Amino acid sequence: MKLNIQEIKKNSEGLSFDQQLELAEALKARNAEILDVKEIAVKGTVRYEDALYFLDYTLSYTIVLASSRSMEPVAKKETYLVQEIFMETDSSPVKQELIEEELVLPIEGDDIDVSESVADNILLNIPLKVLTEEEERSADMPSGQNWQVLTEEDYERQQKAQKAENSPFAGLQQLFDED
Repeated sequence: MKLNIQEIKKNSEGLSFDQQLELAEALKARNAEILDVKEIAVKGTVRYEDALYFLDYTLSYTIVLASSRSMEPVAKKETYLVQEIFMETDSSPVKQELIEEELVLPIEGDDIDVSESVADNILLNIPLKVLTEEEERSADMPSGQNWQVLTEEDYERQQKAQKAENSPFAGLQQLFDED
């Protein structure tokens, strides 16, 4: 979905849009962790003001990722607001500085590509920890023969206990027990 910058400039109130997008294959090609992306919906506006294009939209979608523990597919519904500022590239040093400092995004060609913005924002918001509902309710971690997954807190507790056990003074502790 592309929005022409000349059309945006003509409309003083800005252009509104409400679209369903199909980007699953493009997103899977860019990130192998994504199993599927469904129901991508964008609703918002783009407006022109003082040589800047303001793109504001609500993005909602369902992303399917593998669980961090069991590798089972997990569907997560996401909705959030996206706000981006674009600027036409020209030779003005002030404008080039804004683009270089990543305060604004450059417009390449005559269009603002909303689909590219949507894809980039979905990729930037992939969660690191993905769990099934059952895994979220359970405190059980995966384990096997001679191995187990520990939380950071469990690992620290285990390290403290092991350090105390291996202390050269651990044997002397029994001498002072009053029992």
